[in-house]
Amino acid sequence: MCSSDINGRPVLQPACNRVPLLDRCNSLKKGSRKSSSAPLQPLTPSPNPKNKPSLVVTPPISPKLKSPRPPAIKRGNDPNGLNSSVEKVVTPRNTSSTKSVVTSVKKSKKSGGAGVVAPNSVDSTSSSLKLASSLIVEAPGSIAAARREQVAIMQVERKMKIAHYGRTKSAKYQGKGVPLDSNSASNNIATVREEKRCNFITRNSDPIYVAYHDEEWGVPAHDDKLLFELLVLTGAQVGSDWTSVLKKRKAFRDAFSGFDAETVSKFNEKKISSICADYGIELSQIRGVVDNANLILEVKKAFGSFDKYLWGFVNHKPIVTQYKSSHKMPVKTSKSEGMSKDMVRRGFRFVGPTVMHSFMQAAGLTNDHLTTCPRHLQCVALASQLPTVAPAL
Repeated sequence: MCSSDINGRPVLQPACNRVPLLDRCNSLKKGSRKSSSAPLQPLTPSPNPKNKPSLVVTPPISPKLKSPRPPAIKRGNDPNGLNSSVEKVVTPRNTSSTKSVVTSVKKSKKSGGAGVVAPNSVDSTSSSLKLASSLIVEAPGSIAAARREQVAIMQVERKMKIAHYGRTKSAKYQGKGVPLDSNSASNNIATVREEKRCNFITRNSDPIYVAYHDEEWGVPAHDDKLLFELLVLTGAQVGSDWTSVLKKRKAFRDAFSGFDAETVSKFNEKKISSICADYGIELSQIRGVVDNANLILEVKKAFGSFDKYLWGFVNHKPIVTQYKSSHKMPVKTSKSEGMSKDMVRRGFRFVGPTVMHSFMQAAGLTNDHLTTCPRHLQCVALASQLPTVAPAL
């Protein structure tokens, strides 16, 4: 055994492993030529403070293996080529067979008019058609062609549905729809009429609410008692719904003497308590109605009537909106905010911007019927028939 320094450290090695430096380098060079073509890095002697022979051999670098991924195929200048890196497999077209089929069909159409093909050519035509269909599928751009055909079929079906359910008298699609029974036709007409109303009127709506929509909502009101009644009902609607308020409408009329402002303004505390007990109306609401009745009398002295005062905010002409959906109706507008601000300044109660907007809809100051609702044009016609209110001087 002998000791040698490798990388500055003493290492025990057998004497047989000691090979001269020159012989070892030659053997390594010969082995590297036989094993691989990659050159090995030369041996670099490490610094040895004791001047003893030592070798530092760096491991050979493994040769780079070729990537198993196939090389990319260059795309040609084919305008109909698909946008993919996969090789295109295009079956050669048998143009002669397809041309012969087309010519034979044309000749048969010219001769017989029905396009009959000879029996002996049926097999050839079927095989050629199969070949043509396979070529269409495999040809570039077939996906787009199939999509265009699908869209065309959908458009035809849509037109037929429109012709059947909408324009039933269309000459182009007359007779193509499925015949309907009389009962189903009447049901469809009824549903169409219901759908033509405003969106908040549904099949489950209460009949009293439907009647209110069809007869009163949006109709211009110019009677002081009716305006006072609608103002009270709109204030009572806060925290409730119109159906519940309309069902109590007769009780409100009996409690407040037909909404005569002069009579209601003379209610004392005993009368207010009796109304609360008999009709189940809250005390705060009754007191608010009595206060509003006193203020209406003051407005009559200043403007001549309560009607002139209210319609003055819209320049004595109803506002006609063009809403196509009830979801787009605002809960308040600039007009309702201005009206609310002035009435609050005068001392009116339960006259917030949202309440006043609902009051304007109920009293016909604004026509918020949807454009699809038949009442939209009817309310416009009613507004044009009524005499315009002259502004107070």
